Amino acid sequence: MMKSLVSCLKPLILGAMLATIAAPAPLLAETVDAPVARSALQARAEALLDIAARHVAEKGEAGALDFARQSAFVDRDLYAYALRTDGVFLASGGSSAALVGDNVLDYTDTDGKAFFREMIEIARRDGQGSIEYRWFNPADSRGEPKTTLFRKVGEVIVAVGYYPPRATALEARAMLRTALRALDGGKDAALAEFQDLNGRFVRNDLYVFVVDAESGRFLAHGATPAMVGTDGFELQDPRGQYIIRQMLEIARKDGSGELDYFWRNPTTGKVESKHTLFRLSHGLLVAVGSYNR
Repeated sequence: MMKSLVSCLKPLILGAMLATIAAPAPLLAETVDAPVARSALQARAEALLDIAARHVAEKGEAGALDFARQSAFVDRDLYAYALRTDGVFLASGGSSAALVGDNVLDYTDTDGKAFFREMIEIARRDGQGSIEYRWFNPADSRGEPKTTLFRKVGEVIVAVGYYPPRATALEARAMLRTALRALDGGKDAALAEFQDLNGRFVRNDLYVFVVDAESGRFLAHGATPAMVGTDGFELQDPRGQYIIRQMLEIARKDGSGELDYFWRNPTTGKVESKHTLFRLSHGLLVAVGSYNR
């Protein structure tokens, strides 16, 4: 019988896990094929994994024990942990230290996913990889989708996980105001800045997109630059909702508005519910949205 990870960690997380929301249908091909933005948090996780994997490569399995007692293996909310390919959990610099000594092959998340077993299978086959599952997030006391990067070093699997960041509606509203001010200062410069992946208008899952109100053509898209030049009038979400048509209909009447639809989150690669704020300015539809939790 599969042993529930939730029951194992019951003293830590009782009552904190959330049910998973069913995934909607696939997006249009042009958005599915677009690359997912690499967030600053993912970069931190990759750097910490490099440090931890090198340590185990140098010290062997015993080196993994240092994850729980040396600050080099903890980066703020990120921490390294390790398990053997036989499923025995070896060490952790975070809350999963409660698992040390257990065989976690049959532990499952709230969706019934045996993610440790899957991690081991991928590591044996490919040597490294990533996996997604739901885990207790001590930052807000709830079950959250978590992404873990891992690497096989001998018979030890070294891992670092992170919660993909989510912007709030207030942050989206603030970015929209800033984007409108940027357009007031010069259209061409602003449109270029909206697509600068290292700039102020692309922050994890928060970004700006702009559509010409007359032609319906995308002039900027911070998450998917390949959409620039495409026809927004024909763009539908997975449920068949004509996103840009509806936004422009509202904006032409009221000057601004809000719309809910489904779209791919650039930090998770998953189709999620999104709430977007928009305004008509200089003949342009300017929009910023946040993904609903």
